[in-house]
Amino acid sequence: MSFRATTQSIKADKAIMTNIKSSRIISLDVLRGIIMVIMALDHVRDYFNYGSFFVDPSNIETTNPALFFTRFITHFCAPIFIFLAGTSAFLYGEKKTKKELATFLCTRGLWLILLERGVNNLIWTFDITYSLKIFQVIWAIGMCMVILSALIYLNKNVLLVLGLILIVLHNTLDGFTMTGNSPEAILWYLLHQDQAIVLHENSIIFFHYPLMPLIGVISMGYLFGELYSSGFDVIKRKNGC
Repeated sequence: MSFRATTQSIKADKAIMTNIKSSRIISLDVLRGIIMVIMALDHVRDYFNYGSFFVDPSNIETTNPALFFTRFITHFCAPIFIFLAGTSAFLYGEKKTKKELATFLCTRGLWLILLERGVNNLIWTFDITYSLKIFQVIWAIGMCMVILSALIYLNKNVLLVLGLILIVLHNTLDGFTMTGNSPEAILWYLLHQDQAIVLHENSIIFFHYPLMPLIGVISMGYLFGELYSSGFDVIKRKNGC
């Protein structure tokens, strides 16, 4: 290959790489990366801190600054992951019909739920009998995506109001609790009450992330995606709209 042909090839590769880079939104990727690092830090603390499954690292009476801080900052992980899932859904749907986007969100959400149930649960518990079934953030993201597949058909103003209500006012329902394993109680556990479901002595289900506020979070993330749409003024966005 001649020097000229080699130079042209390099330029072509650079042009391709430039186009690839331009298809990504760096600020969102950086935020996602930071949250992944924080999440990894939390998981290291869980697995390598003696007694982490028996002592609450946020309990002021038994913790120390390092344990408290590494636990405290992880409260940002799940909401931001779910918020960005909503933003990604909007950006993915820019060149899709509502039906195509809804199908994608529903199938992808169900796949995440399956992964949480079959793979992630085993990684956390090392229990091949699956007697303890823990549904955590991957399950929450999956369920929120399934629900968002229906919510995208709402008017954006309605979705905005709904999202704000679920985020701001969900704690007003803290005083309403249910017990038992009735269908109504289980639905309430899924939506709001952090509660284990004991089916029998060898089968416990624990939904660790109640969905009500997170449905609001993914809805707001979906609406936030409009700021990064292809037709939105970049200067206006950077100036805070």
